[in-house]
Amino acid sequence: MVREICKDEAFLSQKAQNATATDREIEQDLRDTLTAHADECVGMAANMIGINKRVIIFEEQGQYSVLFNPHIVKASGEFTTEEGCLSLTGKRFAKRYHSIKVAYQDDEMKPHFKTYTGFTAQIVQHELDHCEGVII
Repeated sequence: MVREICKDEAFLSQKAQNATATDREIEQDLRDTLTAHADECVGMAANMIGINKRVIIFEEQGQYSVLFNPHIVKASGEFTTEEGCLSLTGKRFAKRYHSIKVAYQDDEMKPHFKTYTGFTAQIVQHELDHCEGVII
């Protein structure tokens, strides 16, 4: 289901709770909502659709990837950039890394690690800020 984009900074500033196997339906709502906003957005966190769970979705090589309970375990190549967000007005500066290694779970709660670089790494970091309650 396409959900409304949350713009409530008090809600967005809350740290997300870990997702469990019972939260798998969040994936479809994130897919539907991101697809509806594909012309203006390349990633979302669950709190952007009003769900305070640690789940993100992002475009990666023309397809959507969904990560449950993601955390950065390694980062390198710090830089500063300017980003926009559907949940927030205007553009804001953010510290990012060119390369990040992420620990996460899939929709069956199986653990994985993956390294992201370039723009994909930037997208993942933006969505992880949402999970941490960071308002960029």
